[in-house]
Amino acid sequence: MDHDSQLRGASLRGRASVIGLQHLRYAIAAADHGSFRRAAEALLLRQSTLSRCIRQLEERIQMTVFERSSGGVRATQAGRDFLRMGRSILEQMDTLVKGAYSASRGEAGRLMIGFYTSLSAGNLRATLVDYAQRFPRIDLGMVEGSRTRLATALRNGVIDIVIVTGETPLLDSKAMQLWSERTMVALPEDHRLSSNEAVYWTDLRTETVLLSQYDPGRELEDLLTSKLVSPDDRPKLKHHDISRDIIKSLVSVGFGVSLVTESDIGASFSGLVYREIRDGSGPSRIGYSAHWREDNNNPALTSFLKLLGERYPSPST
Repeated sequence: MDHDSQLRGASLRGRASVIGLQHLRYAIAAADHGSFRRAAEALLLRQSTLSRCIRQLEERIQMTVFERSSGGVRATQAGRDFLRMGRSILEQMDTLVKGAYSASRGEAGRLMIGFYTSLSAGNLRATLVDYAQRFPRIDLGMVEGSRTRLATALRNGVIDIVIVTGETPLLDSKAMQLWSERTMVALPEDHRLSSNEAVYWTDLRTETVLLSQYDPGRELEDLLTSKLVSPDDRPKLKHHDISRDIIKSLVSVGFGVSLVTESDIGASFSGLVYREIRDGSGPSRIGYSAHWREDNNNPALTSFLKLLGERYPSPST
């Protein structure tokens, strides 16, 4: 690039830098109204102020934007091209400002949620639907994984919030207790217990219980052993490195029974029935909690936490 071209480029950039958005708004208003006077009235300005700003604009871009006459003003051909691009710039700027305002209020942006529970039914599904309806401009991202993987992703900032079973805190995070769900036993539809309205833990003594090694399999096993303290009362446990859905397939064809949380029963499964499992005091339940980093300043997270607080207030509030 030669020296003259560099100077011309620098000159053009200099002119662009001194054109204010207000100059563009005034010029577009004048074009829309066909009159400096009517444009000034619409903008609640003095006509002299608007006229002076448009004259400054023309001087800075070194181009006549309007032809003036006693009947009003009309954009020149070059002025029409300039105003068309100027209108596009203002529309983009308005969109940018509105987007930034919405994001700062937690009404727009992106929120990454980690979980390992089912979305076929239950409170997590209902919460996500409610949030999406309230904040349609927030892009929700979902990550399903083990408790360990989700904790690592939360610590590294990949995920904004994690919703998991149990109340054990994740490292370096804040926590909020949420809902609880009934524990259910999944049975083949022709099983001896399928005709019962509910199943008691002691009814499982002679059964084979299939559990996934994926979460929340470990917590369901811990619940079982806490309810059946004596090893002689416990059923035979078989752990499989397969998903919960494949566990259900094995149950449906008679390989055993399994334990699931209430949110798992939303999706129908051929050959399978679910029954509430109880102890002497009533249904057995598993609690859920939310975990997030205290230093996460994502406004979308703030709005999600507010929604959780509204839907699942703590007993002390």
